[in-house]
Amino acid sequence: MVPEEGLIDMSKWRKEDSRLFGITRSMIPESSWNVLRILRREGFEAYLVGGCVRDLILKRIPKDFDVITTANLKQIKRQFHRAQIVGQRFPICMVHIKGSVIEVSSFETVAKAKRSDKEVTFSQMPKGCDKKDFIRWRNSMHRDFTINSLFFDPLSNKIFDYANGMADLGSLELRSLGSAKLSFKEDCARILRGLRIAARLSLSISKETETAIHKFSSSISTLATSRIMMEMNYMLSYGAAEPSLCLLWKFNLLRVLLPIHAAYLDEQRIRKFPQNSTMLMKLFFNLDKVVTVDRPSDCSLWVALLAFHMALVSHPQDALVVFTFASILYHGGCKKGLKFARDNAQVIVDYLPEISSSSACKSEEELEKEVSLLASLVLDSVAALTATESLFETMSKYPESPCSGLVFVPKKTAQGVAEIFRVLADDIKSYNRERKNYEIDYPVLRKGFLHATRFVLGKIILETMSSSILKGEEFVQEDYRHLEQESIKENCNKGKKRGLKPDTPELKQEFAKKHKLVEKKCRPLEQEMDIDNQDVVTLSQNVEKETCRLPEEKVIKKKHKATKQQLKTVEKNNDKENDSPSSLLSGEKIQKRKEVPDKGEKSSQLRLSSLFKYT
Repeated sequence: MVPEEGLIDMSKWRKEDSRLFGITRSMIPESSWNVLRILRREGFEAYLVGGCVRDLILKRIPKDFDVITTANLKQIKRQFHRAQIVGQRFPICMVHIKGSVIEVSSFETVAKAKRSDKEVTFSQMPKGCDKKDFIRWRNSMHRDFTINSLFFDPLSNKIFDYANGMADLGSLELRSLGSAKLSFKEDCARILRGLRIAARLSLSISKETETAIHKFSSSISTLATSRIMMEMNYMLSYGAAEPSLCLLWKFNLLRVLLPIHAAYLDEQRIRKFPQNSTMLMKLFFNLDKVVTVDRPSDCSLWVALLAFHMALVSHPQDALVVFTFASILYHGGCKKGLKFARDNAQVIVDYLPEISSSSACKSEEELEKEVSLLASLVLDSVAALTATESLFETMSKYPESPCSGLVFVPKKTAQGVAEIFRVLADDIKSYNRERKNYEIDYPVLRKGFLHATRFVLGKIILETMSSSILKGEEFVQEDYRHLEQESIKENCNKGKKRGLKPDTPELKQEFAKKHKLVEKKCRPLEQEMDIDNQDVVTLSQNVEKETCRLPEEKVIKKKHKATKQQLKTVEKNNDKENDSPSSLLSGEKIQKRKEVPDKGEKSSQLRLSSLFKYT
């Protein structure tokens, strides 16, 4: 946004002390500190800018720490041993330092790239305006959203705000900087970026910005497929996949990007029956429980989930077959996966249309054959994400749904995804890479290694299958309000935290063992486990009625009846350590990292809100 001549309103410019928001220097990575210090040492101004400032203020973990400086790109490159200039329209310098890559941009580059007849020059700088302030202000006017227009100087503990970004952070609102229509017309990728930010931070969207998104949503198809893939990966791999899909659907962008899944959600909304769960949203809800901004996955994981779901919608499967399919992926071997599924999948899973029935009367040979067939169907579904012809063929099942023919998943990515399932399709009996532990190796998962991706994929599917079950005549109620488009805004805007569900697979594996063995293992584990005093476990009354429990994460409070002897054991454990390991038999433990600490959160939010109120 470039203001008209003589209308530079300096009264809105703010400088805030970062320490008032609880921001400390230890929150900034050493690599970013080094970049700032080196540039400052050479006499240049340098600041942290954009999303990292926003996230630090909101007490969230930044995805990255970008730097902007008064040095030009060639000067930046000369200061570092490993640095390269990339990009054509908006070039930046990628600085490799201490194992990290820091994006460093130049005030000069942005000014040249955005120069127009209405650009404000130094000759128009208001009287009494500091030159540094003017440089920062002029740059901030070219940002996409007000909350991304903040500058932070950690050396002086100062946050610079020239566009009311702090006020919008205080009200948790996403607002385009200047005219939203002009902003999206200039770069429609800002629509995807804005929805991603709103989904991750549970932001509301200003009315003007929302109207502009609706108007320019179709322009997304004009973006380069590589840019779409990048933005979609940021949406789906960093812990905000489910709310991102909700917003894409709300603004009709899912029809452009993933028309098959959009058509599925449209049909689910029309049915309006409580038992008609959205398995698609449940899959991505469970994906969000295992990945975060600082622990993302490779794109192959969410592409695999999309293909898997497409296969189920086109060819509904027996619940036991899906359990077995996921169990084999999770355990890394056919034999152990089959045994686990047969021992623990004695439930009726209520997902329509994906799950057709539930049968406990299949032989191992039958299960192996049907799991291999399901893997082949998933392989066929991958093509609809990469080939326009296959996409149109699949969309023929939804004649009333629009299809632009856009595919953006690279063929190389699709080939990697196909390898995840090919081992089950080609020779399932030979698949034997059983896991020695059940912890997620995040560095390996981020690189897309097949064994790690299969494991997490199996875990997500098992948890999804376990979250909607019918035990006899009793339906385990789930909240399906997010099916309705009109309630998606409420669902995405609420800042509530989601804990682990009480019917995750971790709760359900080991109780298939005899109760006597549980008692035997419980006592020595009390001394070995590091117990978190926020989680409590109560045991189930009937061991035979329990379903699959995966030996991995911590278990939250589960309100089921228990036998007197089991309750006595649990109470004894709780008195000692106020928690229980995720698997009483395996002795395994994973500590899930949280972006915002629970302790004192409410009072912290109140203090934070008061800081946003300017006097």
